[in-house]
Amino acid sequence: MLNIEIRTPKAEERKQLNQFFETVITDTFSKEGIGHQTEDIKEEISTKKNFLESYFTSNGKERFFLIALSNGKMIGSIEFGPASDLIKECTTNAYSRLMEIGTVFVHPDFQRNGVGNLMLKCIYKELQKRGIVEFCLDSGYTSAQKIWMKKFGPPDYLLKDYWGEGFDHMIWKKEVKDCL
Repeated sequence: MLNIEIRTPKAEERKQLNQFFETVITDTFSKEGIGHQTEDIKEEISTKKNFLESYFTSNGKERFFLIALSNGKMIGSIEFGPASDLIKECTTNAYSRLMEIGTVFVHPDFQRNGVGNLMLKCIYKELQKRGIVEFCLDSGYTSAQKIWMKKFGPPDYLLKDYWGEGFDHMIWKKEVKDCL
């Protein structure tokens, strides 16, 4: 078993975390067979960097981040914040007041070792501590969708071919108490 530390990121780790986003997002797009979509990769990386900046500028109030480290190496990240515009649009604002768990990333060398589950447990506890009872989560990555369906069951919203033929988008809504 890995020796994993889960904690909030420090300002001096900003550059390391941004590099981590680039590594994981590029790898994910490649594994999904869409590595050629360089503009989408850049946009996804930029969004995550902006979320991280929001975390630092709001002191974790607007967006809340946790990172996972193993022997000092950044191996995971997870965050929550207001539901994205995509979720609002796809749910016709039904989830507009929910917090969204996002940026659930695990370094390619550490995937399938329980890192994601450990980070999720920590983020559920943070949501509960803040009095948040429901959250939403979405995914357009087919590999992640399999994980979320195994963990949460069928999505509440299934948007067939949203990202192109064979590339669906899925959205789940869950109660924190059911995840603890």
